[in-house]
Amino acid sequence: MTHRLFVAIKPPPSILSLLPLLQSGVPGARWQTREQVHITLRFIGDVERWQAEEVALALSRLRSERFSLRLSSVGHFGSGDRVNALWAGVEPHDAISALHRKIDAAIVRTGLEPEGRAYLPHLTLARMPASTRFSAVEAWLAHHAGFTTPPFTADALILFESSLGKGGAHYQEVARWPLA
Repeated sequence: MTHRLFVAIKPPPSILSLLPLLQSGVPGARWQTREQVHITLRFIGDVERWQAEEVALALSRLRSERFSLRLSSVGHFGSGDRVNALWAGVEPHDAISALHRKIDAAIVRTGLEPEGRAYLPHLTLARMPASTRFSAVEAWLAHHAGFTTPPFTADALILFESSLGKGGAHYQEVARWPLA
């Protein structure tokens, strides 16, 4: 049996309570629930149980300072005119990008492949149907371009297991490690 894993930061309830202000006005959007919302630090993917245990051990040894960040602006992922997801950006990038690199190095030491994509810290707000065109989200993006939250502290790394179902992805916390 394989386990689909990722490492993330969970924003505090005070920040999560601000997200519903963004989560409307786009036809067909599958808005992420409070339980689904997170800031991915490293997607790991499907691994065997022994690999999951190696990853958890490697992450438990990782040391990093707490740092302050905030959500700022909105954007989208997609290709060409198609939109796959809507997101809120994360600022500043330096501390979270450094943590991403540490996590990636720890995971590579377990024998897994390095992250293949450039890291863009973000919080996914909605998944979009494959037929969604940029014109369907353009007004939403413009309306929420100035979105920002108060700063909050990233105080723990969380290893999640993801399972896909009819209602979207379900995430279960596997382990949590406090940042120093």
